[in-house]
Amino acid sequence: MAQLQLIGIDCAACATKIEKNVNKMANVKSCSVNFTTQKLNYELTGQEAVTEFEQQLATLLPTIEPDVGIQQSPTPEPSPAKHAINYDLIRILVSSLGLAISYLVPLSAPAKTTLLLAAFVVIGYDIVWTAIKNILHGEWFDEHFLMSIATIGAFGIGQYAEAVGVMLFYQVGEYFQSLAVNHSRRSIANLVAIKPTIANRLAADGTTEVVAPEAIQVGEHIVVKPGEKVPLDGVITTGDSYVDTSAITGESVPRAFHPGDELLSGTINQSGLLTLEVTKPYADSTIAKILDLVENASSQKAPTENFITRFAKVYTPIVVGIAAIMAIVPPLSFGAPFGDWLYRALIFLVISCPCALVISIPLGFFAGIGTASKNGILVKGSNYLEALNDVQTVVFDKTGTLTQGSFSVTTVHSVDQQPDELLALAALVEQHSTHPIGQSILAANQTPLTKTLSDVQETAGHGISGQLNGQLLQAGKASWLQASGIATLTPSEVGTSVHVAYNNRYLGYIVIADTVKPDAQTAVAQLKHAGIHQIIMLTGDNQPVAQQVSAVLGIDKYQSELLPQDKVAAVAKLTEDRATNGKIVFVGDGINDTPVLARADVGVAMGGLGSDAAIEAADIVLMSDEPTKLATAISIAKYTRRIVWQNIIFALVVKGIFLLLGAFGIATMWEAVFADVGVTLIAILNALRILKKH
Repeated sequence: MAQLQLIGIDCAACATKIEKNVNKMANVKSCSVNFTTQKLNYELTGQEAVTEFEQQLATLLPTIEPDVGIQQSPTPEPSPAKHAINYDLIRILVSSLGLAISYLVPLSAPAKTTLLLAAFVVIGYDIVWTAIKNILHGEWFDEHFLMSIATIGAFGIGQYAEAVGVMLFYQVGEYFQSLAVNHSRRSIANLVAIKPTIANRLAADGTTEVVAPEAIQVGEHIVVKPGEKVPLDGVITTGDSYVDTSAITGESVPRAFHPGDELLSGTINQSGLLTLEVTKPYADSTIAKILDLVENASSQKAPTENFITRFAKVYTPIVVGIAAIMAIVPPLSFGAPFGDWLYRALIFLVISCPCALVISIPLGFFAGIGTASKNGILVKGSNYLEALNDVQTVVFDKTGTLTQGSFSVTTVHSVDQQPDELLALAALVEQHSTHPIGQSILAANQTPLTKTLSDVQETAGHGISGQLNGQLLQAGKASWLQASGIATLTPSEVGTSVHVAYNNRYLGYIVIADTVKPDAQTAVAQLKHAGIHQIIMLTGDNQPVAQQVSAVLGIDKYQSELLPQDKVAAVAKLTEDRATNGKIVFVGDGINDTPVLARADVGVAMGGLGSDAAIEAADIVLMSDEPTKLATAISIAKYTRRIVWQNIIFALVVKGIFLLLGAFGIATMWEAVFADVGVTLIAILNALRILKKH
């Protein structure tokens, strides 16, 4: 999906209006506009030229929203307030002065009317003009139309001072609302303002050249000085340093890095001079992916956002209809004073604008996503953030998720040869595997591997084999060898066992043990405290190991000796019983977890050490590989929902009260404007509290 940066979007209703009209364009397959980031995401139906579409869009935008355009700069800044600040203040001051003179200075009726009319034009001409242009384009029920009708109607019934005062109050509220929205945009932008702008490329002669990170190729070397951001992912070749990884992982304490360690882009080098060999181009780097995920997360809207959008489309026309009935029916049916009921109807119009809802709710979800990012949790859409509120079952993969994933050989049990000979044979075949278990056997082997294998074949989840001197050498699970008619021993040691056979003769087994992550037990306890009903562990490891890890961590249920397809089937079975299991989160880290990550309601990947495939398939990425981050994500999700529903209830209750007061002739238009602009401003400020969470 392609993306354009817009400028000048100062209200959520404007974003919705643009989105609706662009979706009507003949060559557009889909379009979404993110009010908070002012980004337009679109997908064309066929092979239409992007340039032609952008030209059409540039022509269309002014007819929808006159102040909105396409940002030409590649690095847009948050848009300023609706008008230049001085210009806004001058208009407000001039209109305020005119209103004050009309009250304080004795003037003749014509002079007073003329003064108030001039003050109204100064403060409200842009609102009325925008309303007229919108009406010409078929857009009726927006805040410009409602304020124009209400204030012009007030003039019509002789409420000159009130008409000016209400428009003035509305513009002051809009001014502060724009300041609040832009403050929130800057606050959220600061959470992801970690993009490196330069890289020090190291030449063969030892000199450095300052270039853009995008210009660096894989395999080249860069120098990162103390205090600089790491511009690209790479492996340290020389240097030792403490590195601030908080922008990526949310860890507050700097970590020590040494030669051979992988360093992620976006982190900050704090002490020593480092040289890195670049392992990924900038487009595929960690920082580029984070920026893309966070900035585009709001294109996946939460159910609450979609509900409010639909609600606003129905709510506003209904209230306008009620206002029209209120202005006409009582005078015609009961002989009530027309001016009195028209005034009440105008109050209804002012109150009916749903800005508080359509602005604060997406802003709340975006703030939640930004706060999660600050804590090293990448959420790919507000729909996934909201889904965390309804999770009742969490399913963990074991290796690399609850355990370190760094295996080490603890036992070598040989039937009729030296243990190091058995280890060497296992290493000979396991050198062709990328599985952590195979790598641990290679690390433990001290015998040089001088022999070679032919016809090497790996059976995923079972084992690996190859031809040695014309005979079959096998290393894998006991059940795999038993299926070939080879009898195996049953290890008494707890751990993952690799059984070895040569020429269909059983040679013995090797036990490899993994260690539980330091925060895994805390993570399970926090999830239970957060209201998760059941925690399940799925693993391809054997039953004794699964039982031991499950007991240590306090996990409710476990299933062992599963193949990747078995994990998918297990999660699928859980999803069939929604009444018992509710929504399901699966947490994994490896490439073999990709199918089940996609199958779960919410897939969570360990991002720091996890595979790219798992991260792509997941809905949420935990950058620090800490299971406790899942509990943090759920806490942020619940706090975000609580704030969002506070705003919904607050806005509807206040508007409902003032609608009733207006209908009974108790509320004035001043109170009506507060019910619109004041409530919107309060809701925005309330939504910004999410940024302070954690």
